[in-house]
Amino acid sequence: MDLTFSTEERAFESEVRAFIAQHLTPEMKRAQALTPSVFSEPDVVVSWQKALHEKGWAAPGWPTEYGGTGWTPAQRWIFEAECARAGVPTLSPMGVKMVGPVIIGFGTPAQKNYYLPRILSGEDYWCQGYSEPGS
Repeated sequence: MDLTFSTEERAFESEVRAFIAQHLTPEMKRAQALTPSVFSEPDVVVSWQKALHEKGWAAPGWPTEYGGTGWTPAQRWIFEAECARAGVPTLSPMGVKMVGPVIIGFGTPAQKNYYLPRILSGEDYWCQGYSEPGS
């Protein structure tokens, strides 16, 4: 199995590194380093998510028609690896990775038009609650 990156993938890696260098502030990096959770607090991540949204990179796993990137698996790996290496704030998985895909799959056109852009931009912040005893 050949695990070397193509010239295009190396160019993408350079683009991701440049994007991170331009948008990741020392304050964001410090706040992320001090975050005890698996994802950053909203006040920590808001400017990072805004930068990702403006670039079109807020939801790599979404279909392109709803704001996804259309990246290959290698590009997604490169992006995630570079973000981890740089210590960027992590987006809340509730909106981008949980609610958004459910709305994409089962939502009405009105729900998609209203909620998906707000999830991408970070305007809406989602959480999950449990009502089961003991959870």
